[in-house]
Amino acid sequence: MGYIFATLCLAFFKHSASAAVSSYNVQELGAKADGTTDSTKFFLSAWSLACASNVSAQVYVPSGKYLISNAVVFSGRNCKRTMVMRIDGTIIAPADYNLIANDEIWIKFDNVNGLYISGGTVDAQAAPLWACKASGNSCPTGATSLGFYSSRNIVVSGIASINSQMFHMIVYKCNNTKLQGIKISAPVDSPNTDGIHVQLSTGVSILSSQIGTGDDCVSIGPGTTDTWIESVSCGPGHGISIGSLGWNLQEPGVQNLTVKTVTFRNTENGVRIKTWARSSTGFVNNVLFQHISMGNVKNPILIDQDYCPNQENCPDKVSGVKISNVIYQDIHGTSATPVALRLQCSKSFPCSGIRLQDVELTYNNQSATSSCANAAGEASGVMKPSSCL
Repeated sequence: MGYIFATLCLAFFKHSASAAVSSYNVQELGAKADGTTDSTKFFLSAWSLACASNVSAQVYVPSGKYLISNAVVFSGRNCKRTMVMRIDGTIIAPADYNLIANDEIWIKFDNVNGLYISGGTVDAQAAPLWACKASGNSCPTGATSLGFYSSRNIVVSGIASINSQMFHMIVYKCNNTKLQGIKISAPVDSPNTDGIHVQLSTGVSILSSQIGTGDDCVSIGPGTTDTWIESVSCGPGHGISIGSLGWNLQEPGVQNLTVKTVTFRNTENGVRIKTWARSSTGFVNNVLFQHISMGNVKNPILIDQDYCPNQENCPDKVSGVKISNVIYQDIHGTSATPVALRLQCSKSFPCSGIRLQDVELTYNNQSATSSCANAAGEASGVMKPSSCL
């Protein structure tokens, strides 16, 4: 899947970049690159003109800073061609976080079939909102910086997202999405600033990207299938997580996920599967974690099916999510805690088909330990710590 999808995306990239014969420059339409004048309507105008074009067209954002002061939706429902957005400048959120913090998404792309975005920076300037949350005062939830919803054939290349109020990027109900060369940055103590969240989507790849944030570098939500994550650097953050899953009783599963050639440095977790201790029809099946490097990671390998913060909202206290056919292959490096491998599976639905191969993790220059509960499978090759399956 990964090779075929990458080839298709490369062809899409070349077509999109070369076919854009009309260009709608937001600055020429009236946008000011001063970072203080609201440019929202000029971005929307450029998008509308490109969308209505009978020939391939692009939205062009020149160098400079452009303020988008409220939540904006770029809809592709009536677009006639592949949409291209080339960003050489920086798009910034308003200094007053309240202007967007009660919206779900700050910049949303919705119902687009064929979208290529290249370069640029998106800066949500969220430090004042984080400070509000840290103070214990009543604060708005905050907006995700970039959202891709109900769209197909998406390529996002070379964009940087910094200081998001909430998640940096969400891919929701999308098919065939490639995120490559993404740079995401937020402080380690910034709340709920997940890097990339994928949910109810098929054929998503996240490649050659650097993610450092205050929550999961990548989180995989329910209903996500055929996902490929490769050559990603994560840290700081909470690692790459499948979950949380199993909040709802009726919930689609996660399957066919590959995570390979990923580096974790000073993160809370490495590769994690997390499910609520609640009844659910959800599942996790056919997952490969391969060629993973850990550096001072608190929980390098973790399955946590007892997730229930403050022991609230878990009437059954048992996860209904069934985890099966998960492979951990060539995972090496250092753990920040003695237990480097912890598989805490459901009492009612034990994990099955777990495979450990060539796992070598140390703690303080000594062998780490492992802990398993309700997990069945096999181990082969080098096993440090010793297998607890």
